[in-house]
Amino acid sequence: MTPTLERWTTERSTELYGVREWGAGFFGISQSGELQVTPEPGNFTNAVSIPEIIEGIQERGLDMPVLLRIENILGTQISLLNNSFQSAIDSLNYRGSYLGAYPIKVNQQQQVVEAVTRHGKKYHHGLEAGSKAELIAAMGMLRDPEAVLVCNGYKDEEYIDLGLHATQLGFKCVLVVEMPGELPLIIERSRALGVEPILGVRVKLSAQANGLWAESGGDRSIFGLNAAQIIEAIDTLKAEEMLGSLQLLHYHLGSQIPNIREIRNAVAEAARVYAGLVAEGAGMRYLDLGGGLAVDYDGTQTNFMSSRNYSVDEYSVDVVEGVMTVLDEQNIDHPIIITESGRALVAYYSMLLFNVLDTARFEPETLPETLPEGTSIHIQHLYDTLEALNLRNVQESFNDILYYRDQVRQAFSQGKLSFRERALGDSVFWETIFRIARFAKDMPSLPHELEGITQALSDIYYCNFSVFQSLPDSWAIGQLFPIMPVHRLNETPTREGLLADITCDCDGKIDRFIDSQGVKRTMPLHELKDSEEYYLGAFLVGAYQETLGDLHNLLGDTNIVTVRIRDNGEFVFVGELEGDTVEDILSYVEYDTKALLRRFRKTAETAVQHGQITPIQRRDILQAYKNGLQGYTYFER
Repeated sequence: MTPTLERWTTERSTELYGVREWGAGFFGISQSGELQVTPEPGNFTNAVSIPEIIEGIQERGLDMPVLLRIENILGTQISLLNNSFQSAIDSLNYRGSYLGAYPIKVNQQQQVVEAVTRHGKKYHHGLEAGSKAELIAAMGMLRDPEAVLVCNGYKDEEYIDLGLHATQLGFKCVLVVEMPGELPLIIERSRALGVEPILGVRVKLSAQANGLWAESGGDRSIFGLNAAQIIEAIDTLKAEEMLGSLQLLHYHLGSQIPNIREIRNAVAEAARVYAGLVAEGAGMRYLDLGGGLAVDYDGTQTNFMSSRNYSVDEYSVDVVEGVMTVLDEQNIDHPIIITESGRALVAYYSMLLFNVLDTARFEPETLPETLPEGTSIHIQHLYDTLEALNLRNVQESFNDILYYRDQVRQAFSQGKLSFRERALGDSVFWETIFRIARFAKDMPSLPHELEGITQALSDIYYCNFSVFQSLPDSWAIGQLFPIMPVHRLNETPTREGLLADITCDCDGKIDRFIDSQGVKRTMPLHELKDSEEYYLGAFLVGAYQETLGDLHNLLGDTNIVTVRIRDNGEFVFVGELEGDTVEDILSYVEYDTKALLRRFRKTAETAVQHGQITPIQRRDILQAYKNGLQGYTYFER
């Protein structure tokens, strides 16, 4: 082992990749350099090695990439949220209670919703549906009559009837009025079915948050009623003698609110509206704060859009205290507080594991000791700049080589340089850039023009996954996810790289990574070893990524494995779903695969008739085609 490797420690890897900051106590690094996971934050006595889980996955015949779910973590997060609110209620002598409602849209997968209802049962943790399909799923999954079923989104007659039938069956099903036109239809259908509805109303607060998902709040939010429309709804319910049915006030500030001050402001305003509804005579019981509880993706504990500057305990205390402060002034009973936290529950629960297929190392070619006779003057200038480069003239040399490189390219475009000469000029240019980059590491203040030099020289690690399918928010809105190797963490990462997927698309890459100072454009990685896989993981991906993924390049769902970690440190596989086959994906985009096979069989037979292939070759080709239809859409070794 080299001295460099001896100086590297797993603690340095922990700091380098920010594991302690973003991992929330669920992740750590073992002395053998493997990433570990535990369902008990901070307790690594019985932690499990992620590379060991990968080995178990492969022994069961599943290939990378794999979406790995740690079932216990979901249970831990549900307990954390509910216990935090209960603790705040007890410490502040709040006279109401708390109920959670998991928003199905955050991750609609059946296994996820089933796990939420199972782990949440002892807290009466309910569900939130934003569409007809989600309501049908919720009615089929929810078994607890004490849990709430909140119905948001646009509602047609069928949606409303389903909600009313849920009420008949004993569900605490709340139909939340999102648009003024919904209320008359709800009244009409409740009368037709003879069902007393539980109604809610979504208010457009003036309070607004910052962040990637903030546009769902504020006066110009898409959903909800403004103050005048709510008053009109109240008058309508009074005229229909149904004002007692209005029991819930709902608002939604955004999906990821990083700043606790913005949460407090919204709670205070909503509590004022709630008090106003009570004063109007509505039968108010519930105050639904919607979502917004953030995940600290980058571990900086700041109000940066991929972080949060508060804990779950602080969030709970501020919400409960904010509601009390307003309502106690007017001697109004404390409501049942509902939050629709989804991201914070399921984000930590899932991780995407994938292998690296290859790398492209951006390094210059070896230069000749002297330039060939008759070398172009432009290339000679490049070479002279390289020879004269030193720490004092880095900036000047950088400017010069950019100019001379452009001269070389222009001469080539005009036919004055051969292709071989162009290649020589490029090699001299990049050798100079590499030497400048080495000097730049020792410069106390880096010139603005050189700030992107590390990224320009970084390696490309080609990885077996699709950004568009598994990490769509990374591409679409610049969301940051923690990404790191899951093994070899006791070795020095000697390379800087960005990640490219296998979609054959220039946007299919990740070149923004978490950093304690904000965002960095490359990440430290290890050299690949011959005949040894190199595994990376993208973490905190349980919220939205599975349901937002698309079929770019017809790369489908990955394999999914669910693991439960036992108290003795062993793990058991409790669920697995095979990823999409090629045949599955083609059927999603309206191909009839049997028809494709018939057409291809005719093509192969025509090739036999024309003497291009033999009948035996036709058989082998057709079998390869059939095998391809049944194969995994991702790279298979």
